[in-house]
Amino acid sequence: MELEYSANLRWVLGATIVVYVVAMYGLAWFAKGKIHNSEDYLVAGRRLPLSLAWMTILATWFGAGTLLAATDEVRLTGLQGATLDPLGAGVCLLLVGMFMAGPMWRMKLLTLCDMFRERFGRTAELLSAVVLVPSYLGWVAAQFVALAGMLELFFGLDPQWGLLLVAVIGTGYTLMGGMWSVTLTDAVQIILVLLGLLVLLAVVLLQLGDGSALSGLRHLMASTPPDRLELIPRESTAKFMDWLTVFAIGSMGNMASQDLMQRVFASKNETIARRGLYVAGVAYLVFGSIPVILGLAAPILLPDMAEKSVLAILVHEFLSPPLAIVFTLVLMSAVLSTIDSAILAPASVVAQNLLPRLTLASPLLLDRLSVLGVAACSLALAYRGERAYALLEESYALGLVGLFVPMMLGIYTLPRSGAPAIASMLVGMLVWGVHFYFEWEVFLPTVAWIGVLAIPAKLAATAIALFAYFVCEPPWRMRRAV
Repeated sequence: MELEYSANLRWVLGATIVVYVVAMYGLAWFAKGKIHNSEDYLVAGRRLPLSLAWMTILATWFGAGTLLAATDEVRLTGLQGATLDPLGAGVCLLLVGMFMAGPMWRMKLLTLCDMFRERFGRTAELLSAVVLVPSYLGWVAAQFVALAGMLELFFGLDPQWGLLLVAVIGTGYTLMGGMWSVTLTDAVQIILVLLGLLVLLAVVLLQLGDGSALSGLRHLMASTPPDRLELIPRESTAKFMDWLTVFAIGSMGNMASQDLMQRVFASKNETIARRGLYVAGVAYLVFGSIPVILGLAAPILLPDMAEKSVLAILVHEFLSPPLAIVFTLVLMSAVLSTIDSAILAPASVVAQNLLPRLTLASPLLLDRLSVLGVAACSLALAYRGERAYALLEESYALGLVGLFVPMMLGIYTLPRSGAPAIASMLVGMLVWGVHFYFEWEVFLPTVAWIGVLAIPAKLAATAIALFAYFVCEPPWRMRRAV
């Protein structure tokens, strides 16, 4: 589908996007001057102040998933569509600030997989890298498709060319300045996103309230059926367990993510690492409520709307042409801020935890080659179509079932060998993989069918992964990390 904008408006929008991209590349060129070694490239020399730390965290996570997918989900299912994002993701940031930021920062690492090497050995490091990298490829591919879809929506650009254009733009400035480039562009992008969201929220509420935003909010609450305002399902235990699984994936599964840990490692000190996550977490929940409100408002304002992209249609219907141009830039900024971080995160793991086993090339060269490799693989997945990258997107659950248990125990204890982590990762992934292959939503569905047990498969896989860890290293033998 293509939105009907005048030729003049498209020219203005296109020129604005070109100016914006040139500005992002200007920041990347400036950031390039700060890169002298691999530590500068991957974790900004561990010099991020609080102002940049929280903004790059927020920009990384506040992307297409929150703006586009969450809005569409809430429109279809009500508040429960916000369980994974923004609720789970926002809580995740707060939990990482409470329990992980301090000890992880003190370890002076470059990647999450470095922690697995330090605590569990090289085999565990390699296995954790094999788990982490593929899931990001699917996520990057999804962002490429999302932004290419916007270019088709607003300009009628063929998605085949749109995908290539998006990949080149998003990869180019990431390649130039690494984490410094990503951080500086993130700061600009998140400011645009937050201001754009506030403007769209005000316009939608004024539309609902006939000129009064407060009346619009009241009308929204009064016109929304009570069941759509129910965040936690209460009608059955099974539905509650399904909800709990989604929330656990969002809040705990995402804790084992390289992009998040990279920002912890890049902070100037331990205090900034923690505070950056607290500020970003609160901001995520506050500003994440705006797409939720827009998702609830869409059926009231446009009851016959059949489009999937709720946000794009709201922009088209209710914003003036100048504001529509600005908000289109906001949407693109949100996706680009996710793309650059999602490319750099797995590239860091490839360069630091996989390639050094195969080559003697300099670390900085490996970093840049890995950025290109990750972008190329993600673009290939995007061209393969939704089924290809959706499969890898689903592997984000491996963060919960495969990495969460050994990561948390590795932070707080000193294991005697790598066996507990290896067993936990393999068993958790195996249990989840079997259920995923057979499309079983609950653990051992035959047993659940007769009413004995009905535990969601992902939660069961995580619990079994914990049991496997304890078999190899019982709790009474664990040594506490200092």
